[in-house]
Amino acid sequence: MSVLLGACSDQSGESAPPPAGTPAPSLPAVDVTTVLDGLDHPWDVITAPDGTIITGERSGRVVARHPDGRVAEVSADRSDLFVGSETGLMGMALATDFAASRKVFTCQGFRDASTTDIRVQSWTADADWTSLTRTGTVISGFPVTSGRHGGCRILPQPDGTLFIGTGDSAQPSVPQNRNSLGGKVLHVDAATGRPAAGNPDPTSPIYTLGHRNVQGLAARPNTSQIFSIEQGSSRDDEVNLLRAGANYGWKPDRNPNKYDESVPMTDPDRVPGAVGAVWSSGPSTIATGGGTFVTGKAWGAWDGSLAVGALKGQRVVLLRLSEDGTTVVEQSTLPELSGTEGRIRTLATQADGSLLVTTDNGSSDKVLRVRPQPNK
Repeated sequence: MSVLLGACSDQSGESAPPPAGTPAPSLPAVDVTTVLDGLDHPWDVITAPDGTIITGERSGRVVARHPDGRVAEVSADRSDLFVGSETGLMGMALATDFAASRKVFTCQGFRDASTTDIRVQSWTADADWTSLTRTGTVISGFPVTSGRHGGCRILPQPDGTLFIGTGDSAQPSVPQNRNSLGGKVLHVDAATGRPAAGNPDPTSPIYTLGHRNVQGLAARPNTSQIFSIEQGSSRDDEVNLLRAGANYGWKPDRNPNKYDESVPMTDPDRVPGAVGAVWSSGPSTIATGGGTFVTGKAWGAWDGSLAVGALKGQRVVLLRLSEDGTTVVEQSTLPELSGTEGRIRTLATQADGSLLVTTDNGSSDKVLRVRPQPNK
């Protein structure tokens, strides 16, 4: 069971029972169609204002599907991309002023003669989505070793800032080390990379700490609530409601020289004040990926719920949250994507209420469109 502020919810990955006497809201049927195929570990997917759909493979290749159906590779300088284990080209996002600036952000591994790290870089896309031209580094220095636990998700905000989720690089002291950018959610000015106004420490980009491997960030529409989606160790994948300065309790340094994954994901005994998860997978993990809030009347009672992708679990979990975001009211799983498409990495809500979904199986990967069908 998941516990937060004394509230509990079912963690099996299947539908939680409704309160006694309350019928469970039915899920809409969804149509699943392929938008792009022949991909190899695509991580993120973004949609430009003109309808062009862009995805990036972990190896660094960027592919665009134009509104007329034409598919073409987008050229970009990948000469210093570091690819290893779970790290490579990861999160991608459009600047909130993209229509004017044509600016794109990527979170990726980096290596040159003197440095290996993970960083957020900025690019300019040409008008036809044939090339990306690098314009600078927003923020760098996220730790990386073999590439395990690289993170790394970007969530642009209307005020011109970025939230950035990072991984702990499988190093025991990193999640609780305020001098390390690993195992954190960062909040920075997108133009300068400097700490965003209102950060707990005005000299630091760190917004929250004590995370293991943040794979998703999602802003709840019409609220100030932002949630991280985080992979657990042998148990307890988590969804966390972010609060400035909060510590989410991952401290795998019981032996300082060993990455000790036997400790709890949220460990209040060793991290006083550690904040518990809104949702947890419980005793076994499903390897959570990205998450997004679904929107539109076609989703019925599930309109506004948080959709979370699962890699190992090969499914999409829907979570109906309480108004304050601290508990799960009900959860369910989309049957059309349960084991049918393999590992689910990223979910991205579209303006028409559909979802774009990336799979993460290998050379047969796809970008899918998942469209809810209104009940008749």
